[in-house]
Amino acid sequence: MTSVDDEELIKQKLLKKLMSQMSSIQSYDEPVTLTDDTFDDFISKNENVVVDCWAEWCYPCRVVSPIVDELAKKYRGKIAFAKLNVDENQLTAMQYGIMSIPTLLIFKNGQLVDQIVGALPKKLIEVNILRALGV
Repeated sequence: MTSVDDEELIKQKLLKKLMSQMSSIQSYDEPVTLTDDTFDDFISKNENVVVDCWAEWCYPCRVVSPIVDELAKKYRGKIAFAKLNVDENQLTAMQYGIMSIPTLLIFKNGQLVDQIVGALPKKLIEVNILRALGV
């Protein structure tokens, strides 16, 4: 049988662990710009991630970009959004077989679970992301 002091010590340890985990969760107001060098680290440190793969010259990418910005604000603390310029970061683009842009890569616990190719309406993008992540 445990004493009251032992129970209190266990509660304090659990609370400390929980607080540590919460402080490591990052929350972003806007998409984070990724590079070949930062991509894997960002994906591994965030549970739910959506990466907008785009290029400067791509008109459909300019249509999707403000949608991604809006969703980043709306799902702050639940989904981490990022952007990857495929012209400047060809290694990552090749690794994930990006053949058309815009492409949204959707990751859950570091694993690619879905992707959205093309400029879709905001509602369709949002529904597909939420379904893929189970959010």
